[in-house]
Amino acid sequence: MSQHIKIENGGYPKFDVEKITEGIFHGDVAALGRGITLVESQHKNHGPLAQQLIQNCLPKGVPSFRIGITGVPGVGKSTFIEAFGQTLLQMGKRVAVLAIDPSSSISKGSILGDKTRMETLVKEEGVFIRPSASGDNLGGVARKTRESIILCEAAGFDTILIETVGVGQSETVVHSMVDFFLLLQIAGAGDQLQGIKRGIIEMADLLVINKVDGDNIARAHRTKADLDNSLHLYPNKPSGWKASTALCSAIEKTGILEIWDILLDYERKTKSSGYWKKHRDEQNKYWLLQTIQNRLQSDFFGAEGVNEKLNDLVKEMAENKITPFEAANLLLDQS
Repeated sequence: MSQHIKIENGGYPKFDVEKITEGIFHGDVAALGRGITLVESQHKNHGPLAQQLIQNCLPKGVPSFRIGITGVPGVGKSTFIEAFGQTLLQMGKRVAVLAIDPSSSISKGSILGDKTRMETLVKEEGVFIRPSASGDNLGGVARKTRESIILCEAAGFDTILIETVGVGQSETVVHSMVDFFLLLQIAGAGDQLQGIKRGIIEMADLLVINKVDGDNIARAHRTKADLDNSLHLYPNKPSGWKASTALCSAIEKTGILEIWDILLDYERKTKSSGYWKKHRDEQNKYWLLQTIQNRLQSDFFGAEGVNEKLNDLVKEMAENKITPFEAANLLLDQS
């Protein structure tokens, strides 16, 4: 299926939506990868095809557990995900890993190295790993990640891990599309808590201290105590869930089962309380409004004469002939 890629004029691949849909429904990871490539495409002709694919897949998705995983560089996210993913596979789960990868604002290049960092996991049956470069348009890659989740669920993946690199704006976006948000820490992080954005801690449902092995064991327990004390300062979550801490060594594969038990406890409690569905409904509403906003913005700036008028108004502002607010109203009234 994906071995025979037709190329349109202009060098863009040509997609057969029905074949891709059929492959996804059969759990074909090559078809899934091709479907996500279609969703990520910026070619104007691919938009309607991508929407058709999403509509095909939306009713077919299996119930899934969507888990966001973040942490500062060097905390061992990829090693943790590999150990965590292998544990889930042994339980009969099908695991998809969607990674939002950082892109250079200068060269526009991205790392996209998750498959090489997860050498064992990527070879396993029942696993799909897909990095996406964020570039300058985090909102765009977030929307495409959201749509990729739909395709993964249609392909039968019941556990979706969404990895973000670093601690910043991407975490807020990922939080809007997952059921559970896991923040990885390392020993000594309790002393550096001020260096982490308060909002990230508030979003976390579980703080996991990784690399609890070798000389780090005693330090990790002290870090856990520091974090436990800090969590008392944060407000209660709408879910009623109280964030906690856990210890693990991704290299030695210790503590992984305990972490999964915490996630299952969260799932049971939030489904029982009705929060699970309520949270998913709120996320759907958020993405509805985001999609409308993005479409309106795209249509506005794509309208004839808008960019020319915008440039003229910028020059008038530079000459103090008009304020930014007046310029905005003029542009909006005339478009």
